[in-house]
Amino acid sequence: MKYFGLSEAGSETIRRAHAVQPVSALQSEYSLWFRRPEREIIPLLEELNIGLVPYSPLGKGFLTGAFDEKTELAANDFRQNSPRFAAEVRAQNLSFVNLLKDFAAQKKATPAQIALAWLLAQKPWITPIPGTTKIHRLEENIGSVSVNLSAAEISEITAEADKLEVAGGRYTEAIEKTTGL
Repeated sequence: MKYFGLSEAGSETIRRAHAVQPVSALQSEYSLWFRRPEREIIPLLEELNIGLVPYSPLGKGFLTGAFDEKTELAANDFRQNSPRFAAEVRAQNLSFVNLLKDFAAQKKATPAQIALAWLLAQKPWITPIPGTTKIHRLEENIGSVSVNLSAAEISEITAEADKLEVAGGRYTEAIEKTTGL
């Protein structure tokens, strides 16, 4: 096998796997509103020269600015089961979107483009995989590579995000308990 990757693995699993077969990339959630990988995983990946492929870099669409406290999710929308999308916490989580909107206005970009540009600026070996089924969203996402954020702007976005607290877990409590995610 020439290339080998892992998904949502913890640091011990990454080290054990890498000792047997060099790991090329890790797929794991990472975005402006889920930064837990910064604590342990990203430093380990840098140490071992492993790339990161963050899924859900736009917070399952929330960071695009398409949601507000009145947004109704369809009955079959997978986000119905995400505590972060619950109506009672959406207003608090909009603080992240407002931060992105402020920078987007300055840069003549969209909140999604700022969220992706911030992520791309973290490390050169981070390659986010935003999911979409719409061509105009794909074009918008691709446009994020043309958004130039200065080091000061990246620091400012990070510092402002550090002041905010995400309401609701990534997954339902039952999933979090069984997966440790």
